[in-house]
Amino acid sequence: MAGRFSAALEGLAPLLAVGEPVTDALYMSAVAHRYLGAPDRAAAALTALKATLPEYGRAWQEEGHLLRAGGDGAEAIRAYRAAVQFNPALDASWKALADLYRGTGESEAARQAEAQHARVTRLPRDLAAVINHVSEGRLMKAETLCRAFLKKTPHHVEAMRLLADIGVRLGVLDDAEFLLESAAGFEPDNVQVRLDYMDVLRKRQKFDRAHAQSGLLIGQDPGNPVFQSHHAVNSMHMGDFDAALALFDRVLETLPGDPATLTSKGHALKTHGRQTEAVAAYRAACDRRPAHGDAWYGLANLKTFRFTAVERARMEDILAGPGLLPAERVHLSFALAKACEDDGDYAAAFARYAEGNALKKRSNRYDADRMAVELAAQARVADADFLSRCAEGGGCPDPDPIFVVGLPRAGSTLLEQILASHSLIDGTLELPHILATAHRLRGRIGRNRYPDSLGALSDEDARALGAAYIDGTRLYRGSAPFFTDKMPNNFRHIGLIKRILPNARIIDARRDAMACCFSGFKQLFAEGQEFTYDLTDIGRYYRDYAALMDHFDRAAPGMVLRVRYEDVVADTEGQVRRILDFLGLPFERRCMAFHKTERAIRTASSEQVREAINTKGLDAWKPFAPWLDPLKAVLGPLAAGASEKAGDDNAHGD
Repeated sequence: MAGRFSAALEGLAPLLAVGEPVTDALYMSAVAHRYLGAPDRAAAALTALKATLPEYGRAWQEEGHLLRAGGDGAEAIRAYRAAVQFNPALDASWKALADLYRGTGESEAARQAEAQHARVTRLPRDLAAVINHVSEGRLMKAETLCRAFLKKTPHHVEAMRLLADIGVRLGVLDDAEFLLESAAGFEPDNVQVRLDYMDVLRKRQKFDRAHAQSGLLIGQDPGNPVFQSHHAVNSMHMGDFDAALALFDRVLETLPGDPATLTSKGHALKTHGRQTEAVAAYRAACDRRPAHGDAWYGLANLKTFRFTAVERARMEDILAGPGLLPAERVHLSFALAKACEDDGDYAAAFARYAEGNALKKRSNRYDADRMAVELAAQARVADADFLSRCAEGGGCPDPDPIFVVGLPRAGSTLLEQILASHSLIDGTLELPHILATAHRLRGRIGRNRYPDSLGALSDEDARALGAAYIDGTRLYRGSAPFFTDKMPNNFRHIGLIKRILPNARIIDARRDAMACCFSGFKQLFAEGQEFTYDLTDIGRYYRDYAALMDHFDRAAPGMVLRVRYEDVVADTEGQVRRILDFLGLPFERRCMAFHKTERAIRTASSEQVREAINTKGLDAWKPFAPWLDPLKAVLGPLAAGASEKAGDDNAHGD
């Protein structure tokens, strides 16, 4: 046996000698060294492997084997739990967890691990392979295999659930919703299917239906803390914060000091504008589990909060220690960066921002070249002739929507809060409906018919899509005749918006390129915005966005109103009057007191827009200038503010 592993290491040597070793070679090297009784070398291989692929489940499983062999059961449990989190099909990890939990007397945890082991081992081989492909990022292979399995075995609930999961990861949420709704119909008592279904409904912002699903689960088992937590989150999204907070407190009665529940409670309090209580909840979570990065970042994400010197030192100690999961390390890196920045320690702050972004970038699939092609296609399809035909009608004539587009951290939440303060405008959310419509027009994964498919839309189809958008967004509106849709990345779908909603108004929230890009780089987004985790990527995205908006200025002068954040700060009333003139609405003094408008705000700027206009954020990037050369290089003239006002006369429509 030893000879085989020694021979394997000899064969792997050329692959391990290159500058960036092949991941499979690192994994096999770790296994071989463990069997040969060289734990230090095995651990070194795993450290290198996880640095490249921090969410590679097999690496965490192998670490669990190594720790267990060394007699460290507690750390082995941590590693095995990470392994099944990243790859639920790792049956060896489930079995090991069951054995270890039995040894520690945790009978319920052992029972659950045994049940998962039994479930995984019963899975058809093809579905186990699907899970492995998904967990290791091979989504197209996973989709092909899963669809082939469903053709042979229609209505197989686990296959439907897995295909829905692939759809979620690819952003095809309507297909995922249909699959999970069907699966729940076939197996009404399948809790995992119902939880997945609820999650998709939340992602699609169908909060009333998600609330109904968690209500069903609560009805079946009123004391289940998992069901209570989900119902609390859904109640929060429905605007019933009192019910949500009461439910979180009930969970904490069952699970005293549970850090995840305390953090969720903090999020709810933050959204509701109760910052002091939110801070207390986050701090309690940090005290309960110091490595709970989500709570540390919850504090940092309050923006107006400042860490103490003791808290900064605690985060530094935690990050220097072993055993952190990738997500924990990411959250803590961003939180510590905020603490360093507030202390004026900009070199340390940038180092931590860079560390967190690098870790986050390794786990996403963003391709800047592909995005550039996509945006160029939007300009090609939505040319002057296309937009002129759109203006003549053909889509849904309702003038209700006011789209606020741009880049995240460009001031769109501020503009939305100003508009939502007007008596004739309802403020909503970052609505997913336009993105979902674009996905439907894209066709099957891999065909990429969109945006060319816009040219083939009949007037009847365009009207139907526009009407579906209006109907689908009614849930988020009040009684006002107009409403905001503040999904920044909708700038990528302006052609679609004008085709199906020709009378919709579009506002481009623009901010100085360096300030906007670095603010995005500093922000750890809950999901999406994958371009923000690399200075070059975010610079290219801004540059391509600005070029596309310049195209719309030329192709349809006055169609889009550009509003610069710096102008709003310098002359708030003048800009508010200009925006309302563009919308054809009367000026209202209440728009100037937007920070007093009471509404739930779920974006990263929630605390900032509850303050009066100030200049604090205008030059926040400048202390970091010594480390921003890659961003400056890709932005080119935009880095110095050039072309920021080019085309503004057209964009203003005045």
